[in-house]
Amino acid sequence: MYCQPHNGHQVYIWLENVQYCLLCDERADSDTSICTACESDLPWLIDQCERCALPLPMSGLTCAQCTRQPPAFNEVIVPWLYDFPIDALVTRFKHQGKWPLGRLLAELLGQTLQHRFDEGLAKPDRMIPVPLANKRLRQRGYNQAAMLANWLGSHLDLPVDERLIKRVKETPAQQGLDAKARKRNLRDAFALTDPDRVMGKHLALIDDVLTTGSTADTLARLLIEAGARKVDVYCLARTPKPGD
Repeated sequence: MYCQPHNGHQVYIWLENVQYCLLCDERADSDTSICTACESDLPWLIDQCERCALPLPMSGLTCAQCTRQPPAFNEVIVPWLYDFPIDALVTRFKHQGKWPLGRLLAELLGQTLQHRFDEGLAKPDRMIPVPLANKRLRQRGYNQAAMLANWLGSHLDLPVDERLIKRVKETPAQQGLDAKARKRNLRDAFALTDPDRVMGKHLALIDDVLTTGSTADTLARLLIEAGARKVDVYCLARTPKPGD
């Protein structure tokens, strides 16, 4: 059984005349369920690596890791630093089933992406959520990346393909592992179900948080080797370099 919740019903009443901020519970001043004050206080990521979005002291730079060993993906579009309250919101959505929070974050990410598209960023042909290991999917009951992708797809009118990439090997959780251990952990963990759907396409991987970029790089490399023209990454938040 494909263990994934049906997303045809809204998890929050977005068309109510009065919206209340999901962060402070005050009346929101727009049709999105977050007030202007809380939205402006989010840890927006401004200065970042032009390739992997690692937070940097100034804009227009490429980090040392991407200079030495460029990742397979082309660009990362991410609005926030993984800091309070984004870290708490993502955790509550991802591990506690607080879907309205995930829907809110997807809505704001969608606005960020639409703004970039309006500025000339090329739209992908298809969005692909990072697949969850079967054991973890059974335990959690849903794949948060797939939910984000479907909300983004509706907001941006872009197709989503949840079944193009599958995990063929159960792997331990990536949390707590360094970059090298993460890469070893992901070796031969993914496969394409239909490589013909990749040929010549511009694709976007969807995930909640980008940490070392190992998962995104592994999946992007798999897609590029199968003939994808370009792979971008869209996610909610980016962690800083350990120790920063």
